[in-house]
Amino acid sequence: MDQKLFDLVYEAVVNRESTYEGVYYTGVRTTKIVCRPTCRAKIPLAMNVTFYPSLEDALHAGFRPCKRCKPDENGALRPDAALAMQVDAIIETQYKDKLTLPQLAASLAVSPYHLQRTYKQVRGYSPAEKTERVRLTHAQRLLLESNITISEIGTAVGYGSPSHFTSWFYRRTGVSPTAYRNGQREGDSLDEQ
Repeated sequence: MDQKLFDLVYEAVVNRESTYEGVYYTGVRTTKIVCRPTCRAKIPLAMNVTFYPSLEDALHAGFRPCKRCKPDENGALRPDAALAMQVDAIIETQYKDKLTLPQLAASLAVSPYHLQRTYKQVRGYSPAEKTERVRLTHAQRLLLESNITISEIGTAVGYGSPSHFTSWFYRRTGVSPTAYRNGQREGDSLDEQ
């Protein structure tokens, strides 16, 4: 690897950028550990680093996988993307419950700040917004495919009060749950149908 490319990749490691994620692996000669470029461990000195084009090359050279960034796990997914997938799985199964950021973070053994920042960086929106989207999808499906009451649907998607559910649904869609069930969507008027 020429010096210019080394400097570019090392700069990405220093800034924990994902530019070279899956392209290069960072071998730290002093510890004999290989990391992903985005590893949150202490940044090694440039003179102690060797970059490898594959994890297999680094392992063959005698390095062992980092226990923090786990380059040997999650396939091509970065650890951040794997964390976001874990959050999504929790939200998909527990959207009916009151999910708070500290609860999510505790269940994944990370700090709430790290979880919020990482999830938003990977997905482009917060875990709270993901919960809202999942609830809305389920509410819309129940409104269209079932005959249960609006109140029961509100409870089924995590809202204890029918009025809270109705106002939330209206803010998210631009129509009331009843109007949505009757075929009206945002921008539609009942006169045009």
